[in-house]
Amino acid sequence: MRVADEPDHSLVGVVRMPEPAVSPIRSIGRRVLWALVALVAAVFIVYLGRDGYRDVNEDGLSLLDAFYYATVSLSTTGYGDITPVTSTARLINVLVITPLRVLFLIVLVGTTLEVLTERSRQALRIQKWRTKVRDHVVVVGFGTKGRAAVKTLLGDEAIEPNKIVVVDTDQQALDAAAALGLVTVHGSATRSDVLRVAAVQRARAVVVAADRDDSAVLATLTARELAPKAHIVVSVREAENVHLLKQSGANQVVVSSETAGRLLGMATSTPVVVDMFEDLLTPESGLAIAERPAEKSEEGGSPRHLPDIVLGVVRDGQLYRVDSPAVDAIEPGDRLLYVRKVTPADRVE
Repeated sequence: MRVADEPDHSLVGVVRMPEPAVSPIRSIGRRVLWALVALVAAVFIVYLGRDGYRDVNEDGLSLLDAFYYATVSLSTTGYGDITPVTSTARLINVLVITPLRVLFLIVLVGTTLEVLTERSRQALRIQKWRTKVRDHVVVVGFGTKGRAAVKTLLGDEAIEPNKIVVVDTDQQALDAAAALGLVTVHGSATRSDVLRVAAVQRARAVVVAADRDDSAVLATLTARELAPKAHIVVSVREAENVHLLKQSGANQVVVSSETAGRLLGMATSTPVVVDMFEDLLTPESGLAIAERPAEKSEEGGSPRHLPDIVLGVVRDGQLYRVDSPAVDAIEPGDRLLYVRKVTPADRVE
């Protein structure tokens, strides 16, 4: 049976839903507190009805005896040296002490029960997520490139963490993604059933940041087959593989090695230009490249005469440079690619 066809409870461990982290010390402390509450309640009840109990010493029940009886009763040890003899005491044991004993045992074995409960909760959350997830972003690979892409999505694009699904085979990478509140899927993105689990068929975009170009090609082919309308962006190391990815269905291909190489070459002669590039590519500070719809008041005017520094105009899905004659005048529906000021003017570090 394929992974995508498995029932939701079988996907626990494959799909991981984000949830708030609870400190182990806090979790243990909470269990100990509940155990003490159950113990104190049992002691209080036994001590109030101490006349209905018989001690082998025949000297009545002291507070210490009540603690002793409550402890051995809740832990199910039950030595029998202190026993309820009256009907009232026995009725209280049935109706009150026994439920407290059950509560006490639940607290003691809380770790096992919590694991079972967590699996059930995860299964329900996975079922709910798979039913409702739409227009999300699937990120294939959570290495250096994948993490940078997610950082940009969370920052500049302002996408909610639960709208990003990370697919990877490295558990440590998935743990790092889960720590950011992302949904994670364990498996290879070259397999269609794994991408179906990530609901790629309903995703609005797919970011392929695989470590190897051949894996990127296979993942792109698989994603495009399942999601014909999704916007697929791929990172590759070698420029010679760009045409393969374009043929595989990638909308955009970023050549990481050549881009880095150009910046390295520029840094030897014009290092300040590289600094400016770094500033533009860092969305949380300085300047950033952004896109916005043209305002009604800007229609008919030239994009070169706007207060914003406009780099290009997107019209009918096509990008035009700002100096292109085709976009001398802004038309309704145009989108502007411009330089956005993120933080106050300062020296580029």
